[in-house]
Amino acid sequence: MAIFRTDALSGLKIDKATENLVRWNVIAALATLAVGGLLGLLVVLTRWPSVHLLPLDYYYRFLTLHGIDALLAWIIFFEIALVHFTSAALLGTRSYVPWLGWLAFALMLAGGAVINVIVLMGGADVMFTSYVPLKGDPLYYLGVILFAVGALLGFIVFFINILLSKRDGGYKRTLPLGAFGMLAASIIAVLTLGHGAAIMVPTWLWSMDLIGTIDPAAYRLVFWGLGHSSQQINVSAMVAVWYMSSAFIIGGKPVNEKLSRTAFVLYILFINVASEHHLLVDPVFSTWHKIVNTSYMMHLAVLASMIHAFAIPASIEVALRKQGHTRGLFEWLKKAPWGNPAFSGMAISILLFGFLGGITGVIFGTEQFNIIRHNTIAITGHFHGTVVAGTTIAFMGFTYLLIQYVFRREIIWKGFATIQPWIYGVGVALLSIGMMSAGSFGVPRRHYDITFSGAPFSFTFDPSIDLFLSMMGVGGVLAVTGGVLYIVLSFGSIIWGKKIEQ
Repeated sequence: MAIFRTDALSGLKIDKATENLVRWNVIAALATLAVGGLLGLLVVLTRWPSVHLLPLDYYYRFLTLHGIDALLAWIIFFEIALVHFTSAALLGTRSYVPWLGWLAFALMLAGGAVINVIVLMGGADVMFTSYVPLKGDPLYYLGVILFAVGALLGFIVFFINILLSKRDGGYKRTLPLGAFGMLAASIIAVLTLGHGAAIMVPTWLWSMDLIGTIDPAAYRLVFWGLGHSSQQINVSAMVAVWYMSSAFIIGGKPVNEKLSRTAFVLYILFINVASEHHLLVDPVFSTWHKIVNTSYMMHLAVLASMIHAFAIPASIEVALRKQGHTRGLFEWLKKAPWGNPAFSGMAISILLFGFLGGITGVIFGTEQFNIIRHNTIAITGHFHGTVVAGTTIAFMGFTYLLIQYVFRREIIWKGFATIQPWIYGVGVALLSIGMMSAGSFGVPRRHYDITFSGAPFSFTFDPSIDLFLSMMGVGGVLAVTGGVLYIVLSFGSIIWGKKIEQ
């Protein structure tokens, strides 16, 4: 028998099983972000030539784990929390298969723990991509498989819940827009994790010498169906969070909801194909195929993001004007609740994702430009503009709502909470711009030391490179400061925040 409560702030009808699943997935997400963020600080202080902190082996070790924890684990744990929230609480129905949700959580937790232990022990200094013929400990690949299977089961929970919720009257004709966005994310996730299984299982067998060889080109081709497509899960989930944040905070509704839903469908149909931009210098695709992929297919996916980029600010403007902020063109913008970290987090995420992630993604995804920039640190700056400046800040902002709605706690240190998204956003912007600018001068990605002893020139003594890598370093330190503040505020509110009476 499901036990429901009606949340005093959001008006949502939330059952106990859903509440617990959301809570523990959020807690796991926060923990992995804390580890990944610390490792990211050590990595950026090593790439900063003036500091050059870590020795060679630890640099690649920490870079590997930073990618796993910050790029994959933190975000997917949070997305599974969103799966439970949008497929049950948002619909006012119960979690129909909580046992499957807990099994998914256990597998993800076990897989993540195995990965962390093995990498820190030096068993898999293979970086996030783990390209063959680099070979890690078999337990590393087993950990990745366990985590991926757990995530797949978590997304399957979404489909089960919405199907049975339809039966019980959770929604009539179609899902609420936030749940619809997570439906798109879940569909992309099934395709993505299928690619992961198709390549990680053989690689695991290869690491145990049960398979003789794996073709490196075949590995890269299938891997990027996982490696980059997982970021398309993030994009759909991030946009769903934008719509939900606008609705919860100011009552924002899309001006044309059908158009917003169409944009999510464009993500499903075309955004996975954008994974191929990692393969444009490989001989596995024909020139014709690459041109079609980096023009028509990619632009259809970008069209979806452009629709959302206009639809969400429009919904915010309409909602605030209805509240009486109608003087001039921009009184509504001035009167927006900027002191609410959930709102400012959403707004900063939209702005930075558009300029640092979306625009640069279109540029770097074109064939001619990709060949020039792909193996430079400019690409690292680009995906920090998408996954960090976009997805992570959006999830940070939504955390402040979940703490109140699901954990039933007030946010502690409200003054610090108000400035946290701004500190983190400015830091990530400096980090991303510094990386992309340095990459424009040819600074390579993934290199421990860019002085290249014996080379005819040294990047380190180029004043322009020092400027941009220093910008990256300062931005990284500032971003970690904002990240630490977010972790402290979140855990502090969950543990010590004043309980919100129902």
